[in-house]
Amino acid sequence: MLKVVIRADASSYIGSGHIMRCLVLADRLKLDGHDVLFATRPQNGDLVTFIKQRGFSIYELQQPANWLVPTSTADYAAWLQVTECDDAQECATAFDSPDLVITDHYGIGAQWHKVVRKAYNCKIIAIDDLVREHAADLIIDQTLLREPSEYHLLNPKTTALTGTQYAIINTHFSSRHLSQLAAVNTLKNRPRVLLSMGGIDAPNASLQVLKVLKDSVNPPITTVLLSTRAPHYKSVTKFAIEQSAWLTHIDFVDDMATLMCEHDIAIGAPGSTSWERACVGLPSIVIALADNQQTICKNLEAVGAAISVELEAISKSLMKAYEQLITDYSKMRTINLQLCDGQGVKRLMKHITQLFSGSLTLRLATQLDVEQVYAWQCKPETRRYALNKDVPSLAEHRAWMTKKLASKNDYFYVIELTNSTDEKTTSVGVVRLDMTAVDTYIISIFIAPDHFGKGVAKLALKQVDILHPTKIIHAVVLKENAASQALFSRAGYQRINEEQFTRQPVE
Repeated sequence: MLKVVIRADASSYIGSGHIMRCLVLADRLKLDGHDVLFATRPQNGDLVTFIKQRGFSIYELQQPANWLVPTSTADYAAWLQVTECDDAQECATAFDSPDLVITDHYGIGAQWHKVVRKAYNCKIIAIDDLVREHAADLIIDQTLLREPSEYHLLNPKTTALTGTQYAIINTHFSSRHLSQLAAVNTLKNRPRVLLSMGGIDAPNASLQVLKVLKDSVNPPITTVLLSTRAPHYKSVTKFAIEQSAWLTHIDFVDDMATLMCEHDIAIGAPGSTSWERACVGLPSIVIALADNQQTICKNLEAVGAAISVELEAISKSLMKAYEQLITDYSKMRTINLQLCDGQGVKRLMKHITQLFSGSLTLRLATQLDVEQVYAWQCKPETRRYALNKDVPSLAEHRAWMTKKLASKNDYFYVIELTNSTDEKTTSVGVVRLDMTAVDTYIISIFIAPDHFGKGVAKLALKQVDILHPTKIIHAVVLKENAASQALFSRAGYQRINEEQFTRQPVE
């Protein structure tokens, strides 16, 4: 089980998109048995209550002395409300030894990552759309047509996962994708339009669009999705009541995939929802509400999946775009279905798993390992905290290890690391599980001294959890061995007394 912290915010300036896509990833991490905590700054327009309703714990970051007002939609430093350094310093002391920290915030970059990585020696994933600089193990950028080469990687081992194949969207969409591929590719006489300008819609683009549709000869059957957090919520709901013959308003929907499949055309802001629309073959008119959305609009239009309309030109350009979309509907629908299959989260989970287990494996020891294990056993660093301080002779060690290897009840593993560059495998330590009762074992672990401080023991214990999830495992750790005591505590072992720990079966 990984301890995961997700650092993201929602606000009246930021919108809800960062939190919403993080929740999709968090749901999958939780499903796979990992412990997920959100770190977010409560503020106007946040999603704190919603995150809790989705079943996740929250660490609420401190309130700033003075609330900042962004000077533009690209003033990302103000989105953070404190300096990047201050945010990093607070997060560097707030959590209980996370294994993985995920950031999805335009105000957070390489500086933040370096501080938090140093504090926890953890893996870091940066979710981004803007080709910024990150000190992360993985960079995820789901932007259409984005290439990994666009990112300047501070570490050559960093992997940039780019393009809509890594779109972080709900699994409901992948299940709908196949059915939409087989659906009729023609438009009804009176299109059904879904209008969704995001959770906040600060410029009230929703009402601007609705007024244009109202003035058309035969307004399409329209659903407008706008949350109660939006500053112009009342004006939109009032308009919807007045135009109820063709217009329906809803606050929120749990299953966006089904709602989209009930419509023929979308009008809305770009962002993650662009890939949701594509996945179910929903051609769209996209209207950028912020500078960071311009690239998505440009790229969607470039491949023929959407038509872009400027926010300032809604009144004069929307109907022309709408008529063009109806003309090109079948072609645009086909293009959208080719852009995204909804399997992005599944692909991302494979990469996340590789971060923690791809380079480290446990293999069963053989007679060929006897002398190597003996050499490690003779090291003063190994004997320092051993329960038995006496160094055996090679003959004694060989007899003991031969008996252990022959045991049908015990497990004797050699820890191996594989170099990702040349694929060379190096043995770096030992993990033993000795049976004491049915399904109950005592664990012993030691690492080669030249691999101390590299997180090997932590990863080895995770591998034990994967290999032996149903066993009860006990550990005896001398009280003066503070590092190993902390190791077992962080690995989920419960302290029984000052020198004994236990791990119950992993759920």
